[in-house]
Amino acid sequence: MRMRKKKNGVQRLEDCDGLWIKQPESKKGIWQAEFSQNAPLHIEIGCGKGGFITQLAAANPDVNYIAIEKLIDVLILAAEKVVQANLTNVRFILGDAAMLNEMFDDGECDRIYINFCDPWHKNRHSKRRLTYKEFLEYYRRVLKKDGAIYFKTDNKPLFEFSLNSFCENNYNLKNITLDLHNSDYKENIMTEYEKYFSEMGNPIYRLEATPR
Repeated sequence: MRMRKKKNGVQRLEDCDGLWIKQPESKKGIWQAEFSQNAPLHIEIGCGKGGFITQLAAANPDVNYIAIEKLIDVLILAAEKVVQANLTNVRFILGDAAMLNEMFDDGECDRIYINFCDPWHKNRHSKRRLTYKEFLEYYRRVLKKDGAIYFKTDNKPLFEFSLNSFCENNYNLKNITLDLHNSDYKENIMTEYEKYFSEMGNPIYRLEATPR
């Protein structure tokens, strides 16, 4: 179902205490100046309504977070959640993963989160998947040498595609699980989609990938 357009959407974003970065390209290489602390920089691609990034930032006040979302009506909800939680270590970008290298300098980021992205079921649309080789090169450039991608999905074909894509494009994999909620991994924070899918009985797939 398409989300209803938010009334006064742009104004609502602007009212979120400066959390919305309107010209992210101008921050390339100097993102740390946006925060009150010099700390590891983590990015979430496709933050949705912000449940995940809000919980994550609250649990890790010593990390700076940038949440990217391409739909303004969804981004509004995420930014307002962060304001309500009184968090100062999160900023938001209206954009998508294809813009990463325009917005971040080489080696500027410590971690990237990709949670429950669109699986683009048809093979002819595989280039749009966020774990397609072109996107993996974007991530490689912005990540530090010891940086990592944390990836979660409930879609088995997408997870299998992603495993192959990471391996074929010189990424090392670890902490792979085919049923996250019944695994030994204890640091999981659920997204809105994750809660919905898991309550339906769907297993959650997860991995961590580090560029070689």
